Amino acid sequence: MTSSSEAVKRIVIVGNGPVEPGLADAIDRADLVIRFNEANIQPDLTGTKTDILFLMNSGKSMQARLETPAYWQEPFVLDAKEIILPYHPSIVKHYHPRPNFLSRIKGRKADWTAETLKKIEALGKKATIISADFYYETCRILDISQSELNSVFPSSGLLAIRYTIETFRLDSTRVEFCGFSWQGWKRHSWGNEQRWVDEQVNLGKLSPLLPRAG
Repeated sequence: MTSSSEAVKRIVIVGNGPVEPGLADAIDRADLVIRFNEANIQPDLTGTKTDILFLMNSGKSMQARLETPAYWQEPFVLDAKEIILPYHPSIVKHYHPRPNFLSRIKGRKADWTAETLKKIEALGKKATIISADFYYETCRILDISQSELNSVFPSSGLLAIRYTIETFRLDSTRVEFCGFSWQGWKRHSWGNEQRWVDEQVNLGKLSPLLPRAG
């Protein structure tokens, strides 16, 4: 993710949910800031820095981004040094919902990875696709059974958190997070995701970003 993970002392992962007031400076002072999709950029609340953007590469939302030139000129896209696609094409092919016949006639499809990679290349940015094995292991951790793989999916946020704490040396890097409400799309296992994140906090691998007292 970076040329030297040892040089990264502090990472903040900013979700698109509500963020407590007073965190903007702490976010922007981090060595590395990770955001998602249509990133929640509010200078006085969530800061402006973006180093890595996790970008969901399947479904109608990704098609809409590809068809919207203005999206690729958003500051959080232009500022990102790396864009990470959380769903490997083989995962999308085998498990993600496929558009119905009429939707396919209109040009919709499940997998937009190839088109997204072209956009990233045109911007001159590094692109990373998370491996299928990583995805399967995340499903196992979240107690998503084989029979549920077509109906329950790890969220981009959960994949990003796990990817981050497993990529960096945690003896030299502090990973913090904010803006996660563990609510939303019904096909994510929000309860299990929150449970796993709480476990990582208890293990000292992850910390919620909180306003400074006083």
